[in-house]
Amino acid sequence: MANAKPDWLTGFTDRLRSESGSALLLLGVAIFALIWANSPWAESYVHLWELPASIEIGSFGLDLTLHEWVNDGLMVLFFFLIGLEVRQEFAVGSLRDRRRALVPLIAGLVGVVVPALIYLAIAGREAASGWGVVVGTDTAFLLGALALLGPAMSNQLRVFLLTLTVVDDFLAVAIIGTVYTEDLQIVPLIIAIACLVVLALLGRARVWRTGPYVLVVAVLWLATIRSGVHPSLAGMAAGLLVPAPATERSHVETARDRFRDFWQSPQAAGARSVRRGLAQSISINERLHDALRGPVSLLVVPIFALANAGVDLRGGGLGDSIGSAVTWGVVAGLVVGKFVGISLGTFAAIRLGLGRLPEGVGRGSVLGGAALSGIGFTMSLLIIGLGLDGRAADEATIGVLIALVLATGLGALIFRLARERWGETTADLPTVLDPPVNTELDHIHGSNSAPYTVVEYLDFECPFCARATGMWRDLKDHFGDDIRYVVRHLPLEDVHPHSFRAAIAAEAAARQGKFWQMHDILFANQLRLEAENLREYAADIGLDLERFDADIADEELADWVRLNQESAHRSGARGTPTFFLNGVRHRGPHDARTLTASLENCEPDPAGRRRS
Repeated sequence: MANAKPDWLTGFTDRLRSESGSALLLLGVAIFALIWANSPWAESYVHLWELPASIEIGSFGLDLTLHEWVNDGLMVLFFFLIGLEVRQEFAVGSLRDRRRALVPLIAGLVGVVVPALIYLAIAGREAASGWGVVVGTDTAFLLGALALLGPAMSNQLRVFLLTLTVVDDFLAVAIIGTVYTEDLQIVPLIIAIACLVVLALLGRARVWRTGPYVLVVAVLWLATIRSGVHPSLAGMAAGLLVPAPATERSHVETARDRFRDFWQSPQAAGARSVRRGLAQSISINERLHDALRGPVSLLVVPIFALANAGVDLRGGGLGDSIGSAVTWGVVAGLVVGKFVGISLGTFAAIRLGLGRLPEGVGRGSVLGGAALSGIGFTMSLLIIGLGLDGRAADEATIGVLIALVLATGLGALIFRLARERWGETTADLPTVLDPPVNTELDHIHGSNSAPYTVVEYLDFECPFCARATGMWRDLKDHFGDDIRYVVRHLPLEDVHPHSFRAAIAAEAAARQGKFWQMHDILFANQLRLEAENLREYAADIGLDLERFDADIADEELADWVRLNQESAHRSGARGTPTFFLNGVRHRGPHDARTLTASLENCEPDPAGRRRS
């Protein structure tokens, strides 16, 4: 244990990796850059970023300043990460349901147009090319500020704002790559397009190794640098082309089997096989996202802030900026434009019947999130470097920093009003089990007086429910008679067409006292749940088939399954498996080790025996 980290260091690093921690780090670095640029050592700040840093391989070479390496090199990782996130949202996230995504998409679009118009109305004569400064939102800052200032539970609002910033980021990058691109070079551009085609083919061929993707993205970046197109566009396009399929149970089982082989015979070849199995079980998109998220938020973006936030305010620079139309065009565009545009787009889309707010999210929370979206920072500073220069660039940078403070303050004020006057204490789905466990109606494994209760909403076609993964057995082995296990139905009929009928079959078996036997056999045969299969399983566990057939057709059982679905909805369960630990919805990983730790942190629930 000599190499174990001290508790304080572990706590500090965990805090730093959180959304609020990374936002505070970014703010601290920006303040440090401002202090440095206005200190007696200001000249060293300027000279540092003007240092040449070249790479030459034969006749090929890149001759960039350190500032250019940050903005055109490191920041490509930032935009690549955005592209990965957008692809995930389309594949398995909030953008998969087009109707659910329509309101934030419209809000994001209006939240780009209105700020640009406000900026042009105020600063157009002095620096019309800077209109792109106000179109983007800094996602990292936004989420960090939301974690610090928003409702204690705001996951639904977070998803809404993330969907909204997808539009911001995509349009901002498109603007960077088109409006601020000069001197196109055709041959490198053709090579860049060919790289994008290769990335698409790698995804279509289901190539799971990281190496080919990294190599093609590196060539794409070099070609884009040479082409004259800003690399941010290539970074996002590359991320969008990295596939993000959902995890398949068969791949997880293969990884498990390979680990068992290694456990029995720990050799280097076995270890390689385990690593291959683990890699194949998770999409290349998710693996790249997981590998890049920490370095980008803790290293890349802070270095970018250090290189771009240092504005020399000496010699009357601050006074000039305060009186500048460019400064106030940026401030008004970000603070007022984002707030008005996003709010107007959201409520107009709802009024037109195009969608509705996410469950648990009130209008006050939307207004607070719209205010925080005025934090432009990363996107804004990057576009300043591309579209403005000299005094106008410094004035716009001051505007971005002022907007950061004002937008944060406005968001904090609105969230406070939402809590105190409108009663919006959360912006999330419910977390309390509704109704509580009923010993007369629910299916229960274990003693009614057990101090720990696990309730699972399950789907018999779900490959990751407790019976399918064996997780429940591990919990039972750990807690023994101190735990009881309760199951309720949540058939996801849109993705699992046989799940509702399988739930009815389990309830029909329950009428003959064999719910758990049917439960186990259904999970053991998840790929064979047709009507004839269900009857076969009924025979295998010794049910009266004539009675089983009659019960399957009984609408009362279908109504009971629907009541379970309604209970899941009231309790905040939207997918399977969803677990409730002593009556509170569990969020995060649901492996046995995590659930065990969560249960041990719960207050024992001796009242469980009285829930009837």
